[in-house]
Amino acid sequence: MEYHPGGEDELMRAAGSDGTDLFDQVHRWVNYESMLKECLVGRMAIKPAVPKDYREEKKVLNGMLPKTQVTDTLTKESPGSPSYDWFQTDSLVTLVIYTKQKDINSDSVIVDHQVDSFRAETIIKDYSYIIHIGLSHEIQEDFSVRVIENVGKIEIVLKKKENTSWKRLGHPLENHNSLIPKKDTGLNYRKCQLISKECVTHDTKLFCLMLPPSTHLQVPIGQHVYLKLTITGTEIVKPYTPVSDFLLSELKEPVLNNKYIYLLIKIYAAGLFTPELDHLQIGDFVSVSNPEGNFKISQFQELEDLFLLAAGTGFTPMVKILNYALTNIPSLRKVKLMFFNKTEDDIIWRSQLEKLAFKDKRFQVEFVLSAPTSEWNSKQGHISPGLLSEFLKRSLDRSKVLICICGPTPFTEQGIRLLQDLNFSKDEIHSFTA
Repeated sequence: MEYHPGGEDELMRAAGSDGTDLFDQVHRWVNYESMLKECLVGRMAIKPAVPKDYREEKKVLNGMLPKTQVTDTLTKESPGSPSYDWFQTDSLVTLVIYTKQKDINSDSVIVDHQVDSFRAETIIKDYSYIIHIGLSHEIQEDFSVRVIENVGKIEIVLKKKENTSWKRLGHPLENHNSLIPKKDTGLNYRKCQLISKECVTHDTKLFCLMLPPSTHLQVPIGQHVYLKLTITGTEIVKPYTPVSDFLLSELKEPVLNNKYIYLLIKIYAAGLFTPELDHLQIGDFVSVSNPEGNFKISQFQELEDLFLLAAGTGFTPMVKILNYALTNIPSLRKVKLMFFNKTEDDIIWRSQLEKLAFKDKRFQVEFVLSAPTSEWNSKQGHISPGLLSEFLKRSLDRSKVLICICGPTPFTEQGIRLLQDLNFSKDEIHSFTA
């Protein structure tokens, strides 16, 4: 009380009585619409009494299903039981998810609205909390997603097609209001439109895909998506790691980047999938899955030295890692990329990487060629103890190190063996699948 700006006497005027009117006289601006909205942790609901022979589907009160439908699926290792609620105005419906976690961000939420279903998946550690509803009324295509990270609350604001009052949110669909291990959720696809296709090297192209307006999806750093095409009547699926286009845009992410997915893809002339992908015309569609992968952003905490080993299109996971590391890790002293290719013509974004090294003195890049021309005067050969021992020098004797490696399977497997021979621990090595 002694810290109250109005003094103790002002507070005592409401002692033992309803202080609402007094509060409104002095602090009317502190209301649900402005400040207190973020403090809402849930709505008090009392389960109505029902007769014993009542067998109809469980009633929804305030949009919330009984807690047991979530808790029945939990194990001792899983996060605490999340929940959801909803409220409406004349023109909007707001779905609120309470994750009870503090490490939730926009990457953690995937939302898809199709004609007959609305699906929101929230990634909580190694689990997925799924809201899957057949909405009771129609909504417009676009919606907004807001994540309040410090309290783990997610607000999804839907726009009504008609300004009518909804009596209920809708009816539950598969896995609605359930928390299940992420590995058991399966892949969810949406159709994305090809916006552009540009040559990067003689056999590698940069594809830009646009997400539908009815989807919210951001691919986290170090994770991949699956592309799906139907080829001669058979569905073919291949994994690719999206890149950010920061190397092409002077280190600045474009404003609309969250609606686009950029993919660097090597076209194999004798392959089955990539020639078909290359034949797509601008405006055609390809199915894109939810993100997958086990890279954790927490591996960057207090990182001092970051070493990247990439071969060919194994460079793709390194693009976002580079951008994030140089922008968001204050403890970082050094980032080094060793990029293995066959010839000079195979090097992806060489001039952009050299330009980045010139701009940011923390970053160094070394190119290694296995089949160079006689004019090549830099490093050559394959991944080896000699190349790595010279390359992997810490900035300090005991600096915190992370080594990321990606390329064809033989390259990655041999690289991991060599790193272990050089006494790097498993916690200091992360491998990606190219």
